[in-house]
Amino acid sequence: MKLTGTIFAFFVALMCMDAEAQPEQFNHDEAKVNPYALPALLKMQNGTEVSSPEMWMEKRRPELLELFRSEVYGRSPGRVVGTTAIVTKREEDALGGKAIRQEVTIRFGKNPRAPEMHLLIHSPKNATGAVPAFLGMSFRGNHTIHPDPGITIQSNAVPVKMSKDFERGAQQQQWNVERIIERGYALATIFYGDIEPDMADGWKQGVRGAQLEFEEGVFEPSQGERWGAISAWAWGLSRALDYLETDKLIDAKRVAVFGHSRLGKTALWAGAQDSRFAMTISNESGCGGAALNRRNFGETVRRINSSFPHWFCENFKKYNDREAELPIDQHQLIALIAPRPVYVASAAEDLWADPKGEFLGLLHAEPAYKLLGTDGLGITEMPAVNQSVQRRMGYHNRSGKHDVTEYDWEQYLAFADRHFKR
Repeated sequence: MKLTGTIFAFFVALMCMDAEAQPEQFNHDEAKVNPYALPALLKMQNGTEVSSPEMWMEKRRPELLELFRSEVYGRSPGRVVGTTAIVTKREEDALGGKAIRQEVTIRFGKNPRAPEMHLLIHSPKNATGAVPAFLGMSFRGNHTIHPDPGITIQSNAVPVKMSKDFERGAQQQQWNVERIIERGYALATIFYGDIEPDMADGWKQGVRGAQLEFEEGVFEPSQGERWGAISAWAWGLSRALDYLETDKLIDAKRVAVFGHSRLGKTALWAGAQDSRFAMTISNESGCGGAALNRRNFGETVRRINSSFPHWFCENFKKYNDREAELPIDQHQLIALIAPRPVYVASAAEDLWADPKGEFLGLLHAEPAYKLLGTDGLGITEMPAVNQSVQRRMGYHNRSGKHDVTEYDWEQYLAFADRHFKR
């Protein structure tokens, strides 16, 4: 699935769009947000109140999951028959002797030409047993998360004309690998282009266009419900977790799925669908992620469907400029993760992603967490900038722009310590 020429240029242009560099005609004024009413979280479609944890887990949660599949993200399949995983490289003394580094090629099917994804795993070398892990997707290839020359450069992630954005370690700030290892966690990453290139017809080169044989048999969702790229990337995260369950260095029952921006949307959808993920972390995921769709602030449903028509299912386009007609909203997506820990993060200058809308998406998911016996979020107003709130749900609004910083990772590590290291 290597990209060349104008196709790759289009891919890079989409991938590198900064969330803060958007047209001014979109609303960034809180005073201009229109009144809205959110669909009820603890009420079935037939009007029946959800009154117990059992009713949530057995009836309301499946109902909401089906609505998000049919109206927003599309339906994705399960595992592929004949999937293989091969450790292609292993280094026992990576990161100056602090880590064990593995590279794993996962092929989806027996055909030698079947799609592949490449999993890069760093684990603490001196751990006395299996360790918890963070799992996420990178925008520019595994080799960009750290300058270590032992990491294989992914040819399908590099443009024909190399730029500094795709060099070794170009995104090391966003991953903070050595700090994660020092804190006793493993880190597993995948280049999201392995699953599907991020462009309108990327499905032709990704898993959505491949002739795959699925374990559950025929997979033929209706045209309007066909899975979009976000569902494909989320599917890839679940397939990575399949492998981590076989790795003796990793405690697969303590894996946090993490994502930034469009991959923050992906992490939320992966965490909502796959209850094996013990924690979900969404970094500045905005519209289609943690932010409420019904707020006319920053990016809108119409704009995201116009700019990125491949991300969601076709049915989602019915709600362009008609968000009030959506039978669900993003607080219900976050609630699907309950009672597992969830952390949502915003950036104060990232108005395109609607920080207040992200906070409200988390806040309005809290009733599901409380129904299931957790302490929820514990606040009703946005905390001050650079103040992290951490209970069963976590939130912060960092100073600065659309990015992942050391500050963000310090909060995620503290949150993971709280829930994984009791």
